[in-house]
Amino acid sequence: MMKKQFAVRIAVLSAVAVGLSGCAAAQLGLTHQNLAVQTKMSNTIFVPPAPSAEQTVYVQFKNTADHSLDVPELTQELDARMESQGYRVVPYSQAHYLLQINVLSIGKMAPSAAQESLAGGYGSALAGAAAGGLIGQSYVGAGVGGLVAGVGGLVADSLVKNVTYAMITDVQVGVRSRHAVQQSTSANLQQGTSTTTTQDTYKAGHWVDYRTRIVSTANKVNLSFKTALPVLQGQLVHSLGGIL
Repeated sequence: MMKKQFAVRIAVLSAVAVGLSGCAAAQLGLTHQNLAVQTKMSNTIFVPPAPSAEQTVYVQFKNTADHSLDVPELTQELDARMESQGYRVVPYSQAHYLLQINVLSIGKMAPSAAQESLAGGYGSALAGAAAGGLIGQSYVGAGVGGLVAGVGGLVADSLVKNVTYAMITDVQVGVRSRHAVQQSTSANLQQGTSTTTTQDTYKAGHWVDYRTRIVSTANKVNLSFKTALPVLQGQLVHSLGGIL
């Protein structure tokens, strides 16, 4: 009799677990069924306006992320975007503006980590991954599936993943100055465990620099990297094209 009652309880709990998992997965799927893309800058850059004769720019595009990018193609897209804004892309020695771009990271990232990287601004360390290895994605159903032995596999197979990909890029804009620009740099170098060496360098140049960080995110249920990458690249080129 007790075995029969136990079997009935297991059956009921299994049905409830699967039902709850299905409802939560369906809700998540509806909420994030459409691709959502956002691009934000850590700081706004205002460069001094220049006459049409000086609306020239030299573009330097680099990628140090662990995913490869077609940098020549992206550079061509950016050049075309700049030219559509009235700028001429020229060699370094002829440029009034210098646009330097470095893509630091591309991949899955928790939205909170992406926001933290944006808040840190240009040159700051990238935010860490989400706890537990669930980077940039939310799972529905796993907790409920654990309620009943034997149901875990069924629930796991029906998991819906809410995935976020992020592209983090540091940008430096230089404006050529007719007057010499004095620059100083300080660095603290660790020597062993108890000694620090401080270095100060001074130099004169002809560039006034402005810096910012651009963070683009793409979010969708079961989003793949293959789908996210072109969108993230397009958002980056769009933002860079309007930075001057």
